[in-house]
Amino acid sequence: MNDDHEEQAVTEAGGASAPAATSQDQSWSAGAEDEEILQALGRGDRRGALCLCVEQHGPSIGRLCMAMLGSQLDADDLTQETLLTAHQGFTEFRQQGSVRAWLLGIARNKCLQHLEKHRRRGARLRLVTAADATPAWTGEDAAGARGRAEQARALLAQLRPSDRDALILRYSGDLSFKEVAAACGIAEPAARKRVSRALSALRSALGKEAGDE
Repeated sequence: MNDDHEEQAVTEAGGASAPAATSQDQSWSAGAEDEEILQALGRGDRRGALCLCVEQHGPSIGRLCMAMLGSQLDADDLTQETLLTAHQGFTEFRQQGSVRAWLLGIARNKCLQHLEKHRRRGARLRLVTAADATPAWTGEDAAGARGRAEQARALLAQLRPSDRDALILRYSGDLSFKEVAAACGIAEPAARKRVSRALSALRSALGKEAGDE
């Protein structure tokens, strides 16, 4: 089992359009995207900053929410809630990480709260639904895509929740390890350990499935 297959499992569970992780960690200093947002905040233009957040980071937030919730409707709702919370909390952003890590941290907490609320109501945790995660294909292509999505969902469901969250942030959210750490509120070595542990668990599970066939 190689890393490409592990990344594919995460990508398929989070939606067909989710990107693979970058090969190198992104710089921890503010990039060009952050500079525009920070400049808008410096001018007191919170609306402009929010528009930039939507334009530059909205898709990543949506992918993360979809990967964690498995419902496009819920993902859309929580993406909007995340951006609204960010707009209300711009003054609390301390620039200890990237804007994207801060936004995805908010989104992750929103999703966890949503899942806990539904868990208390007796709803089972859903990572993704085949209908939401699979393109509108027909015939064998559609069946194959649904099968891969179901397999990815089942594999991710076996992971420790904290490890699964870190893995989704790393691959579906396309974050560096430093950004994953910021989003989860942990140290970078702990973030690396969670992702490594999740990948090892996926490798083991896929190897076991291959041996059973």
